[in-house]
Amino acid sequence: MSSATTIIEPTKQKSGRSEIQRIFDLQKENQFEVANTSASQRIAKLKKLHEAVLKYRSQIKEALHNDYRKHPSEVDLTEIYPVTSEIKHVKRDLKSWMRGEDVKTPLAMMGSSAYIRYEPKGVVLIISPWNFPINLTFGPLASAIAAGNTVMIKPSEMTPHASALMSKIVKEVFEEHEVALLEGGVETSTELLKLPFNHIFFTGAPSIGKIVMKAAAEHLTSVTLELGGKSPTIVDETANVKLAARRIAWGKYVNNGQVCIAPDYAFVHERQMEAFIGEFKKQMKTFYTEDASSEPSYARIVNQKHFKRVKSYIDDAIAKGATIEAGADLDDSQDYIAPTLMTNVAKDSKLMTEEIFGPVLPVYSYTNIDSVIEQINAKEKPLALYIYSKKQSNIKHIIHNTRAGGTCINHNAAHFYNTNLPFGGSNNSGIGKAHGFEGFKSFSNARAVFKQHIPNALDLLTPPYDNFKQRLIDLTIKWF
Repeated sequence: MSSATTIIEPTKQKSGRSEIQRIFDLQKENQFEVANTSASQRIAKLKKLHEAVLKYRSQIKEALHNDYRKHPSEVDLTEIYPVTSEIKHVKRDLKSWMRGEDVKTPLAMMGSSAYIRYEPKGVVLIISPWNFPINLTFGPLASAIAAGNTVMIKPSEMTPHASALMSKIVKEVFEEHEVALLEGGVETSTELLKLPFNHIFFTGAPSIGKIVMKAAAEHLTSVTLELGGKSPTIVDETANVKLAARRIAWGKYVNNGQVCIAPDYAFVHERQMEAFIGEFKKQMKTFYTEDASSEPSYARIVNQKHFKRVKSYIDDAIAKGATIEAGADLDDSQDYIAPTLMTNVAKDSKLMTEEIFGPVLPVYSYTNIDSVIEQINAKEKPLALYIYSKKQSNIKHIIHNTRAGGTCINHNAAHFYNTNLPFGGSNNSGIGKAHGFEGFKSFSNARAVFKQHIPNALDLLTPPYDNFKQRLIDLTIKWF
Protein backbone atom coordinates (compact mmCIF):
# COMPACT_ATOMS: atom_id res chain seq x y z
CA MET A 1 0.00 0.00 0.00
CA SER A 2 1.04 3.62 -0.42
CA SER A 3 1.83 5.70 2.64
CA ALA A 4 -1.53 7.40 2.24
CA THR A 5 -3.45 4.16 2.72
CA THR A 6 -1.33 2.24 5.25
CA ILE A 7 -3.34 1.65 8.40
CA ILE A 8 -1.71 3.18 11.48
CA GLU A 9 -2.04 0.93 14.50
CA PRO A 10 -2.16 2.33 18.03
CA THR A 11 1.13 2.35 19.87
CA LYS A 12 1.98 1.50 23.44
CA GLN A 13 4.00 4.70 23.66
CA LYS A 14 4.16 6.39 27.04
CA SER A 15 5.87 9.72 27.35
CA GLY A 16 7.87 9.66 30.57
CA ARG A 17 8.91 12.61 32.71
CA SER A 18 12.40 12.92 31.22
CA GLU A 19 11.12 12.83 27.64
CA ILE A 20 8.42 15.39 28.41
CA GLN A 21 10.96 17.68 30.06
CA ARG A 22 13.39 17.28 27.16
CA ILE A 23 10.81 18.37 24.60
CA PHE A 24 9.56 21.22 26.79
CA ASP A 25 13.11 22.54 27.23
CA LEU A 26 13.74 22.21 23.49
CA GLN A 27 10.59 24.18 22.66
CA LYS A 28 11.31 26.79 25.32
CA GLU A 29 14.77 27.35 23.86
CA ASN A 30 13.30 27.64 20.36
CA GLN A 31 10.24 29.76 21.20
CA PHE A 32 11.65 33.12 20.05
CA GLU A 33 12.83 31.71 16.75
CA VAL A 34 9.29 30.46 16.10
CA ALA A 35 7.77 33.66 17.48
CA ASN A 36 9.74 35.79 15.01
CA THR A 37 8.50 33.91 11.96
CA SER A 38 6.61 35.93 9.38
CA ALA A 39 3.00 35.49 8.37
CA SER A 40 4.19 33.77 5.19
CA GLN A 41 6.28 31.28 7.16
CA ARG A 42 3.38 30.43 9.47
CA ILE A 43 1.02 30.09 6.52
CA ALA A 44 3.51 27.67 4.94
CA LYS A 45 3.30 25.49 8.07
CA LEU A 46 -0.48 25.58 8.00
CA LYS A 47 -0.45 24.66 4.33
CA LYS A 48 1.65 21.57 5.15
CA LEU A 49 -0.80 20.60 7.90
CA HIS A 50 -3.72 21.09 5.53
CA GLU A 51 -2.08 18.93 2.89
CA ALA A 52 -1.32 16.22 5.44
CA VAL A 53 -4.92 16.09 6.67
CA LEU A 54 -6.11 15.59 3.09
CA LYS A 55 -3.32 13.10 2.33
CA TYR A 56 -4.33 10.96 5.31
CA ARG A 57 -8.06 11.54 4.91
CA SER A 58 -8.83 7.87 4.21
CA GLN A 59 -6.68 6.75 7.14
CA ILE A 60 -8.41 9.22 9.45
CA LYS A 61 -11.71 7.64 8.46
CA GLU A 62 -10.29 4.17 9.06
CA ALA A 63 -8.91 5.17 12.46
CA LEU A 64 -12.19 6.63 13.69
CA HIS A 65 -14.14 3.63 12.43
CA ASN A 66 -11.77 1.42 14.40
CA ASP A 67 -12.10 3.60 17.50
CA TYR A 68 -15.91 3.76 17.61
CA ARG A 69 -17.39 2.86 14.21
CA LYS A 70 -17.79 6.41 13.00
CA HIS A 71 -19.12 6.61 9.44
CA PRO A 72 -16.70 8.00 6.80
CA SER A 73 -19.12 10.73 5.73
CA GLU A 74 -19.57 11.82 9.33
CA VAL A 75 -15.78 11.96 9.66
CA ASP A 76 -15.67 14.29 6.67
CA LEU A 77 -18.38 16.52 8.10
CA THR A 78 -17.28 16.66 11.72
CA GLU A 79 -13.53 16.02 11.66
CA ILE A 80 -12.02 16.91 8.27
CA TYR A 81 -14.10 19.92 7.20
CA PRO A 82 -13.81 21.86 10.49
CA VAL A 83 -10.01 21.57 10.32
CA THR A 84 -9.65 22.47 6.66
CA SER A 85 -12.08 25.40 6.96
CA GLU A 86 -10.25 26.69 10.04
CA ILE A 87 -6.90 26.54 8.27
CA LYS A 88 -8.29 28.28 5.19
CA HIS A 89 -9.71 31.06 7.35
CA VAL A 90 -6.42 31.57 9.17
CA LYS A 91 -4.39 31.56 5.94
CA ARG A 92 -6.69 34.18 4.45
CA ASP A 93 -6.58 36.63 7.37
CA LEU A 94 -3.34 35.99 9.27
CA LYS A 95 -1.37 38.85 7.76
CA SER A 96 -3.96 41.39 8.88
CA TRP A 97 -4.15 39.86 12.37
CA MET A 98 -0.37 40.04 12.78
CA ARG A 99 -0.31 43.73 11.81
CA GLY A 100 -2.03 44.46 15.09
CA GLU A 101 -4.42 47.32 15.78
CA ASP A 102 -3.90 51.07 16.00
CA VAL A 103 -5.78 52.70 18.87
CA LYS A 104 -6.99 56.25 19.34
CA THR A 105 -5.03 58.81 21.33
CA PRO A 106 -6.88 60.78 24.04
CA LEU A 107 -6.58 64.55 23.68
CA ALA A 108 -4.81 64.76 27.04
CA MET A 109 -2.03 62.57 25.57
CA MET A 110 -1.63 64.54 22.37
CA GLY A 111 1.76 64.01 20.75
CA SER A 112 1.75 60.24 21.27
CA SER A 113 0.55 57.19 19.39
CA ALA A 114 -0.33 53.66 20.44
CA TYR A 115 -1.10 50.27 19.02
CA ILE A 116 -1.76 46.67 20.06
CA ARG A 117 0.76 44.06 19.00
CA TYR A 118 -0.35 40.43 19.12
CA GLU A 119 2.67 38.44 20.25
CA PRO A 120 2.93 34.68 20.87
CA LYS A 121 2.41 33.48 24.41
CA GLY A 122 5.36 31.09 24.08
CA VAL A 123 5.29 27.36 24.81
CA VAL A 124 1.68 26.15 24.84
CA LEU A 125 -0.06 22.88 25.65
CA ILE A 126 -3.13 21.51 23.85
CA ILE A 127 -5.01 18.72 25.64
CA SER A 128 -7.59 17.35 23.22
CA PRO A 129 -10.59 15.04 23.79
CA TRP A 130 -11.73 11.73 22.34
CA ASN A 131 -15.10 12.69 20.89
CA PHE A 132 -13.68 14.66 17.93
CA PRO A 133 -9.98 13.86 18.15
CA ILE A 134 -8.85 15.21 14.77
CA ASN A 135 -11.08 18.29 14.78
CA LEU A 136 -10.35 19.32 18.37
CA THR A 137 -6.61 18.72 18.08
CA PHE A 138 -5.73 20.23 14.72
CA GLY A 139 -8.24 23.10 14.99
CA PRO A 140 -6.59 24.61 18.09
CA LEU A 141 -3.18 23.70 16.66
CA ALA A 142 -3.90 25.90 13.63
CA SER A 143 -4.63 28.83 15.97
CA ALA A 144 -1.50 28.18 18.04
CA ILE A 145 0.70 28.04 14.93
CA ALA A 146 -0.93 31.18 13.53
CA ALA A 147 -0.08 33.02 16.75
CA GLY A 148 3.58 31.89 16.54
CA ASN A 149 3.84 29.49 19.47
CA THR A 150 5.70 26.26 20.01
CA VAL A 151 3.18 23.54 20.84
CA MET A 152 2.99 20.32 22.84
CA ILE A 153 -0.10 18.18 22.26
CA LYS A 154 -1.63 15.51 24.48
CA PRO A 155 -4.47 13.68 22.68
CA SER A 156 -6.90 11.33 24.39
CA GLU A 157 -5.90 7.74 25.01
CA MET A 158 -9.55 6.67 24.51
CA THR A 159 -9.24 6.91 20.71
CA PRO A 160 -5.88 5.17 20.23
CA HIS A 161 -6.08 4.72 16.45
CA ALA A 162 -6.74 8.42 15.93
CA SER A 163 -3.98 9.39 18.36
CA ALA A 164 -1.45 7.15 16.65
CA LEU A 165 -2.31 8.61 13.26
CA MET A 166 -2.09 12.19 14.55
CA SER A 167 1.32 11.36 16.00
CA LYS A 168 2.47 10.23 12.56
CA ILE A 169 1.09 13.38 10.91
CA VAL A 170 2.69 15.73 13.43
CA LYS A 171 6.09 14.04 13.07
CA GLU A 172 5.82 14.22 9.30
CA VAL A 173 4.85 17.90 9.20
CA PHE A 174 6.75 19.50 12.09
CA GLU A 175 10.09 19.47 13.87
CA GLU A 176 9.66 18.55 17.52
CA HIS A 177 11.20 21.82 18.66
CA GLU A 178 8.10 23.56 17.23
CA VAL A 179 5.26 21.00 17.53
CA ALA A 180 5.31 17.66 19.34
CA LEU A 181 2.56 15.18 20.16
CA LEU A 182 2.88 12.98 23.23
CA GLU A 183 0.73 9.87 23.60
CA GLY A 184 -0.07 8.27 26.93
CA GLY A 185 -2.71 8.18 29.62
CA VAL A 186 -3.50 10.18 32.74
CA GLU A 187 0.09 9.88 33.93
CA THR A 188 1.31 11.75 30.83
CA SER A 189 -1.22 14.53 31.37
CA THR A 190 -0.24 14.76 35.03
CA GLU A 191 3.44 15.21 34.16
CA LEU A 192 2.65 17.79 31.48
CA LEU A 193 0.52 19.83 33.87
CA LYS A 194 3.47 20.18 36.24
CA LEU A 195 5.33 22.28 33.66
CA PRO A 196 5.22 26.10 33.46
CA PHE A 197 3.50 26.44 30.08
CA ASN A 198 2.64 29.92 28.87
CA HIS A 199 -0.88 28.82 27.91
CA ILE A 200 -3.00 25.67 28.15
CA PHE A 201 -5.87 24.93 25.77
CA PHE A 202 -8.05 22.14 27.17
CA THR A 203 -11.17 20.57 25.71
CA GLY A 204 -13.14 18.16 27.87
CA ALA A 205 -15.44 17.79 30.85
CA PRO A 206 -15.88 20.59 33.42
CA SER A 207 -14.67 18.26 36.19
CA ILE A 208 -11.31 17.77 34.42
CA GLY A 209 -11.24 21.43 33.44
CA LYS A 210 -11.10 22.30 37.14
CA ILE A 211 -8.05 20.04 37.56
CA VAL A 212 -6.35 21.68 34.58
CA MET A 213 -7.10 25.17 35.87
CA LYS A 214 -5.82 24.31 39.35
CA ALA A 215 -2.56 22.98 37.89
CA ALA A 216 -2.24 26.06 35.66
CA ALA A 217 -2.68 28.32 38.70
CA GLU A 218 0.55 26.95 40.18
CA HIS A 219 2.45 28.73 37.38
CA LEU A 220 -0.10 31.52 36.74
CA THR A 221 -0.56 29.97 33.30
CA SER A 222 -3.43 31.35 31.24
CA VAL A 223 -6.03 28.85 30.06
CA THR A 224 -8.65 28.32 27.42
CA LEU A 225 -11.15 25.77 28.69
CA GLU A 226 -13.59 24.37 26.13
CA LEU A 227 -15.96 22.45 28.37
CA GLY A 228 -19.56 21.30 28.06
CA GLY A 229 -22.69 21.08 30.14
CA LYS A 230 -26.37 20.65 29.48
CA SER A 231 -27.35 22.57 26.36
CA PRO A 232 -31.15 23.12 26.30
CA THR A 233 -33.43 23.36 23.28
CA ILE A 234 -36.71 25.23 23.10
CA VAL A 235 -39.41 24.55 20.47
CA ASP A 236 -42.11 27.20 20.84
CA GLU A 237 -45.71 27.36 19.65
CA THR A 238 -44.73 28.98 16.33
CA ALA A 239 -41.92 26.64 15.33
CA ASN A 240 -41.83 24.49 12.22
CA VAL A 241 -42.14 21.16 14.02
CA LYS A 242 -40.98 18.95 11.16
CA LEU A 243 -37.88 21.06 10.60
CA ALA A 244 -37.17 21.26 14.33
CA ALA A 245 -37.50 17.50 14.78
CA ARG A 246 -35.17 16.80 11.87
CA ARG A 247 -32.45 19.19 13.00
CA ILE A 248 -32.66 18.28 16.67
CA ALA A 249 -32.45 14.57 15.82
CA TRP A 250 -29.36 15.23 13.72
CA GLY A 251 -27.75 17.34 16.46
CA LYS A 252 -28.58 14.79 19.14
CA TYR A 253 -27.47 11.57 17.41
CA VAL A 254 -24.51 12.64 15.28
CA ASN A 255 -21.37 11.04 16.76
CA ASN A 256 -23.75 8.95 18.90
CA GLY A 257 -24.59 12.00 20.98
CA GLN A 258 -21.00 12.37 22.14
CA VAL A 259 -20.93 16.07 21.33
CA CYS A 260 -20.40 18.90 23.81
CA ILE A 261 -22.92 21.10 21.95
CA ALA A 262 -25.54 18.41 21.33
CA PRO A 263 -29.09 19.29 22.39
CA ASP A 264 -29.05 17.81 25.88
CA TYR A 265 -32.76 18.17 26.70
CA ALA A 266 -35.72 19.89 25.06
CA PHE A 267 -38.75 21.94 26.02
CA VAL A 268 -41.62 21.77 23.51
CA HIS A 269 -44.74 23.93 23.75
CA GLU A 270 -47.77 21.87 24.77
CA ARG A 271 -49.55 22.69 21.50
CA GLN A 272 -46.64 21.20 19.55
CA MET A 273 -45.72 18.29 21.81
CA GLU A 274 -47.69 15.48 20.19
CA ALA A 275 -46.68 16.52 16.67
CA PHE A 276 -43.05 16.90 17.74
CA ILE A 277 -42.87 13.41 19.25
CA GLY A 278 -44.38 11.93 16.09
CA GLU A 279 -42.07 13.83 13.73
CA PHE A 280 -39.04 13.06 15.87
CA LYS A 281 -39.73 9.31 15.73
CA LYS A 282 -40.07 9.55 11.95
CA GLN A 283 -36.72 11.28 11.70
CA MET A 284 -35.05 8.65 13.88
CA LYS A 285 -36.21 5.96 11.45
CA THR A 286 -35.31 8.06 8.40
CA PHE A 287 -31.78 8.59 9.66
CA TYR A 288 -31.07 5.18 11.19
CA THR A 289 -33.86 2.77 10.05
CA GLU A 290 -35.88 0.60 12.43
CA ASP A 291 -32.68 -1.00 13.72
CA ALA A 292 -29.88 1.52 14.15
CA SER A 293 -27.46 -1.26 15.14
CA SER A 294 -27.36 -2.38 11.52
CA GLU A 295 -27.12 1.13 10.06
CA PRO A 296 -23.48 2.07 9.18
CA SER A 297 -24.28 5.77 9.66
CA TYR A 298 -24.76 5.24 13.39
CA ALA A 299 -21.61 5.33 15.53
CA ARG A 300 -21.01 3.66 18.89
CA ILE A 301 -20.26 4.78 22.43
CA VAL A 302 -16.49 5.13 22.63
CA ASN A 303 -15.86 2.40 25.25
CA GLN A 304 -17.38 0.22 27.97
CA LYS A 305 -16.86 2.83 30.68
CA HIS A 306 -18.99 5.39 28.88
CA PHE A 307 -21.50 2.76 27.73
CA LYS A 308 -22.11 1.81 31.36
CA ARG A 309 -22.34 5.47 32.33
CA VAL A 310 -25.07 6.28 29.79
CA LYS A 311 -26.87 3.00 30.53
CA SER A 312 -26.92 3.91 34.23
CA TYR A 313 -28.53 7.26 33.34
CA ILE A 314 -31.27 5.49 31.36
CA ASP A 315 -31.85 2.93 34.12
CA ASP A 316 -32.04 5.67 36.74
CA ALA A 317 -34.59 7.65 34.71
CA ILE A 318 -36.79 4.58 34.12
CA ALA A 319 -36.67 3.73 37.83
CA LYS A 320 -37.94 7.24 38.56
CA GLY A 321 -40.90 6.94 36.19
CA ALA A 322 -39.61 8.06 32.78
CA THR A 323 -41.40 6.96 29.63
CA ILE A 324 -39.45 5.52 26.70
CA GLU A 325 -40.99 7.01 23.57
CA ALA A 326 -38.46 5.31 21.30
CA GLY A 327 -35.16 3.46 21.52
CA ALA A 328 -33.31 2.44 24.69
CA ASP A 329 -32.16 -0.84 23.11
CA LEU A 330 -28.67 -1.77 24.30
CA ASP A 331 -25.90 -4.22 23.39
CA ASP A 332 -22.87 -4.10 25.65
CA SER A 333 -20.87 -6.38 23.33
CA GLN A 334 -20.54 -3.50 20.86
CA ASP A 335 -21.15 -0.49 23.17
CA TYR A 336 -24.41 0.10 21.35
CA ILE A 337 -27.21 2.30 22.64
CA ALA A 338 -30.06 2.95 20.23
CA PRO A 339 -31.22 6.49 19.50
CA THR A 340 -33.49 7.16 22.45
CA LEU A 341 -36.33 9.60 23.15
CA MET A 342 -37.80 9.89 26.64
CA THR A 343 -40.55 11.87 28.35
CA ASN A 344 -41.67 12.24 31.99
CA VAL A 345 -38.03 12.27 33.07
CA ALA A 346 -37.70 13.24 36.73
CA LYS A 347 -35.83 16.50 37.21
CA ASP A 348 -33.56 14.88 39.81
CA SER A 349 -32.60 11.96 37.54
CA LYS A 350 -29.04 11.67 36.25
CA LEU A 351 -30.25 12.43 32.73
CA MET A 352 -31.14 15.89 34.03
CA THR A 353 -28.36 16.50 36.55
CA GLU A 354 -25.40 15.25 34.46
CA GLU A 355 -24.27 16.00 30.92
CA ILE A 356 -25.64 13.04 28.95
CA PHE A 357 -22.96 12.77 26.25
CA GLY A 358 -24.85 9.94 24.63
CA PRO A 359 -27.84 9.29 22.30
CA VAL A 360 -30.65 10.07 24.73
CA LEU A 361 -32.99 13.07 24.54
CA PRO A 362 -35.38 13.92 27.39
CA VAL A 363 -38.32 16.07 26.21
CA TYR A 364 -40.65 18.18 28.35
CA SER A 365 -43.92 19.91 27.53
CA TYR A 366 -44.35 23.53 28.64
CA THR A 367 -47.01 26.24 28.62
CA ASN A 368 -45.16 29.31 29.92
CA ILE A 369 -41.81 30.34 28.46
CA ASP A 370 -40.79 32.10 31.67
CA SER A 371 -40.97 28.82 33.58
CA VAL A 372 -38.64 27.30 30.97
CA ILE A 373 -36.23 30.21 31.33
CA GLU A 374 -36.33 29.79 35.11
CA GLN A 375 -35.44 26.09 34.82
CA ILE A 376 -32.58 26.81 32.41
CA ASN A 377 -31.18 29.56 34.62
CA ALA A 378 -31.32 27.28 37.66
CA LYS A 379 -28.58 25.19 36.06
CA GLU A 380 -24.99 26.13 35.18
CA LYS A 381 -24.57 28.31 32.09
CA PRO A 382 -24.71 25.98 29.07
CA LEU A 383 -22.21 25.83 26.23
CA ALA A 384 -25.10 26.31 23.79
CA LEU A 385 -28.81 27.13 23.82
CA TYR A 386 -31.08 26.43 20.86
CA ILE A 387 -34.33 28.17 19.95
CA TYR A 388 -36.87 27.03 17.35
CA SER A 389 -39.35 29.81 16.71
CA LYS A 390 -40.84 32.09 14.07
CA LYS A 391 -41.74 34.73 16.65
CA GLN A 392 -39.07 37.41 17.03
CA SER A 393 -40.36 38.59 20.40
CA ASN A 394 -40.02 35.05 21.81
CA ILE A 395 -36.50 34.71 20.45
CA LYS A 396 -35.47 38.09 21.85
CA HIS A 397 -37.03 37.35 25.24
CA ILE A 398 -35.23 34.03 25.58
CA ILE A 399 -31.84 35.40 24.51
CA HIS A 400 -32.09 38.46 26.77
CA ASN A 401 -33.07 36.43 29.82
CA THR A 402 -30.67 33.50 29.57
CA ARG A 403 -26.90 33.09 29.32
CA ALA A 404 -25.01 30.64 27.07
CA GLY A 405 -21.72 30.28 25.26
CA GLY A 406 -23.52 30.35 21.91
CA THR A 407 -27.01 30.16 20.45
CA CYS A 408 -28.55 28.89 17.23
CA ILE A 409 -31.97 30.02 16.10
CA ASN A 410 -33.87 27.38 14.11
CA HIS A 411 -30.85 25.11 14.09
CA ASN A 412 -28.44 23.48 16.51
CA ALA A 413 -24.67 22.99 16.64
CA ALA A 414 -24.28 24.76 13.28
CA HIS A 415 -22.60 27.80 14.85
CA PHE A 416 -19.48 25.67 15.39
CA TYR A 417 -18.91 25.64 11.63
CA ASN A 418 -18.83 29.43 11.27
CA THR A 419 -15.17 30.32 11.91
CA ASN A 420 -16.09 34.02 12.06
CA LEU A 421 -17.97 33.36 15.31
CA PRO A 422 -16.19 32.95 18.66
CA PHE A 423 -16.73 29.45 20.03
CA GLY A 424 -16.66 28.73 23.74
CA GLY A 425 -18.61 28.70 26.95
CA SER A 426 -19.04 30.76 30.09
CA ASN A 427 -18.02 29.75 33.60
CA ASN A 428 -18.88 26.04 34.00
CA SER A 429 -19.13 25.58 30.23
CA GLY A 430 -15.79 27.17 29.49
CA ILE A 431 -13.32 30.04 29.70
CA GLY A 432 -11.99 31.80 26.62
CA LYS A 433 -12.87 31.42 22.96
CA ALA A 434 -11.71 29.51 19.89
CA HIS A 435 -11.94 29.71 16.09
CA GLY A 436 -10.68 32.32 13.66
CA PHE A 437 -9.44 35.59 15.10
CA GLU A 438 -10.67 34.61 18.57
CA GLY A 439 -8.55 31.46 18.44
CA PHE A 440 -5.54 33.50 17.32
CA LYS A 441 -6.09 35.90 20.24
CA SER A 442 -6.43 33.04 22.73
CA PHE A 443 -2.86 31.97 21.92
CA SER A 444 -1.57 35.56 21.80
CA ASN A 445 -0.73 38.27 24.28
CA ALA A 446 -2.24 41.63 23.33
CA ARG A 447 0.81 43.76 24.04
CA ALA A 448 0.16 47.48 24.51
CA VAL A 449 2.73 49.66 22.74
CA PHE A 450 2.85 53.41 23.48
CA LYS A 451 5.17 55.87 21.73
CA GLN A 452 5.75 59.48 22.73
CA HIS A 453 6.70 61.74 19.80
CA ILE A 454 6.82 65.23 21.34
CA PRO A 455 6.61 66.55 24.94
CA ASN A 456 3.15 66.20 26.42
CA ALA A 457 1.13 67.50 29.35
CA LEU A 458 2.51 64.89 31.73
CA ASP A 459 5.90 66.58 31.51
CA LEU A 460 4.33 69.66 33.12
CA LEU A 461 2.82 67.71 35.99
CA THR A 462 5.84 66.13 37.63
CA PRO A 463 6.84 66.85 41.27
CA PRO A 464 7.18 69.10 43.11
CA TYR A 465 3.46 69.86 42.95
CA ASP A 466 2.21 73.42 43.40
CA ASN A 467 -1.02 75.36 42.94
CA PHE A 468 -0.41 75.95 39.23
CA LYS A 469 0.10 72.23 38.57
CA GLN A 470 -2.96 71.43 40.65
CA ARG A 471 -5.05 73.80 38.51
CA LEU A 472 -3.77 72.01 35.39
CA ILE A 473 -4.71 68.68 36.93
CA ASP A 474 -8.18 70.01 37.80
CA LEU A 475 -8.68 71.25 34.22
CA THR A 476 -7.54 67.88 32.82
CA ILE A 477 -9.98 65.97 35.02
CA LYS A 478 -12.82 68.31 34.13
CA TRP A 479 -12.33 68.61 30.37
CA PHE A 480 -10.29 65.69 29.08
